Amino acid sequence: MKYSFSIIFFLTSFINTYGSWPHWRGPNFNGTISDGYKYPLEFDKENSVKWSYTTPGPSASTPAVNSNRIFLSSIDQRTSSPNGVSKLLAICLDKKTGKEVWVDHAGSGYQPGDSHGNEFQLDSKSNYASPSPVVGKQEVVFFFGNGDLICYELDGKVRWRRNLQADFGDFCFQWTFSASPTIFDGALYLPVLQRDQMVHGRGIDGADSYLVSFNLLNGQTNWKISRETEARMESRESFSSIIPYDDGLLVAGGDFLTCHSPLDGKELWRWGTWNPGHKQEWWRLVPSPVVGNDVVLVCAPKGSPVYAVKIDDKKKIPFKLWDSSSQRNVTSDVPTPLFLNDHFFILSDLRKTLAKVETVEGKVIWETKLPGKYKWRSSPSGADGKIYLMNHNAHVFVLSSETGNILNSAKMGDEYDDSTRSSIALSSGCLFIRTNKILYCIEE
Repeated sequence: MKYSFSIIFFLTSFINTYGSWPHWRGPNFNGTISDGYKYPLEFDKENSVKWSYTTPGPSASTPAVNSNRIFLSSIDQRTSSPNGVSKLLAICLDKKTGKEVWVDHAGSGYQPGDSHGNEFQLDSKSNYASPSPVVGKQEVVFFFGNGDLICYELDGKVRWRRNLQADFGDFCFQWTFSASPTIFDGALYLPVLQRDQMVHGRGIDGADSYLVSFNLLNGQTNWKISRETEARMESRESFSSIIPYDDGLLVAGGDFLTCHSPLDGKELWRWGTWNPGHKQEWWRLVPSPVVGNDVVLVCAPKGSPVYAVKIDDKKKIPFKLWDSSSQRNVTSDVPTPLFLNDHFFILSDLRKTLAKVETVEGKVIWETKLPGKYKWRSSPSGADGKIYLMNHNAHVFVLSSETGNILNSAKMGDEYDDSTRSSIALSSGCLFIRTNKILYCIEE
């Protein structure tokens, strides 16, 4: 019996995407997965470990997962270039066994420099492997902080590659750029919201903030548009990802939340600002927007409130639904909030609290104080009535989404780890927990 190409393509696409965690915020772009599986409660690095994989180096990126593969960005600490920058790796693992399927030295070696030939260096707290990969139906895309953008076939064959700094000008950020790419409706999207002047010897004066879309088949630019802002200095910088919403693309940064058409990048609406008069010059933005019950949540930086924005159905104009200015602990400087079971869950890295918040009125249902001295900068993930959090020490906590009670805690990292930033990926009943040295697959 012969099957048409379209049927085979549909079946292959379904197999590759069902139960997957394709984007660093999951299949729903909100930190959750709804695949019907039960997810682990009781585990640690000795118990309920299906397999573990020792990574070639640390990375803040979150694993991307499809039905049978795991994709990781990494630096290779075993080798380095003459300027001391570690090689960049794209890694594919077998989901069932954790064995390497393929590994590619993905970095081009591109390193921007000044007119005298002096190479710019990384900041001291990041590496170029911080952005998370993203999986499509037939491809996986890796992006690195030096601008390298590589699209692979799922079997590891390079489909195309580019470097954004070489193509569009050197990045202009105080910290190493680390926004993650997004695949939506058959195209690839990236935001580059940066300063318009050099900083610490990096970038170029007059740099433009822009959004760009690429053709997944050949890497050609679908469109590139400037994103205007009145923000100044560091407040122009954003490390958040593009989040699809309805038929648009949400972008947060530069003191504004905007929505854009996937077809041409045209700005559909704009809301803001959380920085009145654009007086604050040091308000870079890290969290990505999150959508729940047609409410868009965006987090202002450095202890400022979170804002809930809704779109007027008739006028198609955004308006503020509520903010958390009366709730001191409902704030997030780095983690992106979670939307699970009709509620937002907002992790405050500054207050060390997790708050369950009602979507329409912003009422706080419960608030849990998180223990320990370490920072909480990984974004929360959730499924099956459970919320998974991990701090800089790779200490994982499992909380009940109903009560906020801590149900389990597991020290997954080394004793003195203090820089674990990857979020926990969920797929087919398994947790994928990345510490500084090891990726664990946890299956209860």
